[in-house]
Amino acid sequence: MRPYLIVAAAAALLAACGDGSGGAGAQRDTVWAAGSSTVFPFTTRVAENFAQRSGGVAPRVESLGTGGGIAAFCAGVGTQTPDIANASRRMKASEFDQCVANGVTDIIEIQIGYDGIVIATARDGADFAFEGGDLYLALAAQVPGEGDAFVANPNASWDQVRAGLPAQRIQVYGPPPTSGTRDSWLELGMAPSAEAVPQLAALAESDEDRFETLAHTLREDGAWIDSGENDNAIVQTLTRTPGALGVFGFSFLEQNMDQVKAATVNGVAPTVDTIASGEYPISRSMFIYVKKAHIGVVPGLEAFVAEYVSENSMGRGGYLQDRGLIPLDAERFAAQREAVTNQTSMTRPEE
Repeated sequence: MRPYLIVAAAAALLAACGDGSGGAGAQRDTVWAAGSSTVFPFTTRVAENFAQRSGGVAPRVESLGTGGGIAAFCAGVGTQTPDIANASRRMKASEFDQCVANGVTDIIEIQIGYDGIVIATARDGADFAFEGGDLYLALAAQVPGEGDAFVANPNASWDQVRAGLPAQRIQVYGPPPTSGTRDSWLELGMAPSAEAVPQLAALAESDEDRFETLAHTLREDGAWIDSGENDNAIVQTLTRTPGALGVFGFSFLEQNMDQVKAATVNGVAPTVDTIASGEYPISRSMFIYVKKAHIGVVPGLEAFVAEYVSENSMGRGGYLQDRGLIPLDAERFAAQREAVTNQTSMTRPEE
């Protein structure tokens, strides 16, 4: 099919779907992005710059959490669904399959940069240096008991987890299950910490599913508190709650260094360099996903994505780095721009 016929067919489909307001032929006049609270400030900044440059309507950007944003994105093709999903982790195979099942068969995956997940406390709070199994033994719902048994986590204070940690109550505010930050925290923070505990390391070899359940299940007794999708709210909570810790993205740490400070993990502090190199253990990539069927149909979408991957935005020294994004290396950055130029559709993720 010729390109102009593809666009015409997509336009017809979008018109048939409507905008969710009841009008069968209604159309949106602006780009719509939804998803990760961590990616939200980056996409918002691009939206602001795009509107200034184009003189048009600023794209709509919503913070729904990675899972919520991808679910909305994958609900179908049409103006009642977002054009872009913001994600602080890679799309899962199950999410990709849901997209395909709902007719979203061509998706452009764009890695926009790096971020780290930090464990922080108020500037005037105690210093924390986490290592080995500390995070698992403090925050997992169940920990090793006698023999081969696992029991409800009995640790009430950090010094009960390991001598040398502060003698204060375990109280950690962090992202909810819908958040990509939560997914990354479990995979990059909790699971490696669990593997440092001998009983869990053995279980990882003998029963991977059981290991994952234990490593990924957080306490519900007040030691871990789900705190919504707004990382800035967690920062503010730390300043008002003596002794509390918070789990959130590095970009929010950078923006609030006068109020909070980060713990080290296995002797490494989160910095731009340690996150970009992967030396800091809880480092991750961030993404946006673009619905190819909406390109050329939703006004401004193609130009907005081009602005997002521009040198001025995602490049080293770009305005997103000023907002806290850790930029890609030159080779990987070029690959993302090529994917956008060629409108290359992603393949199904492995997991």
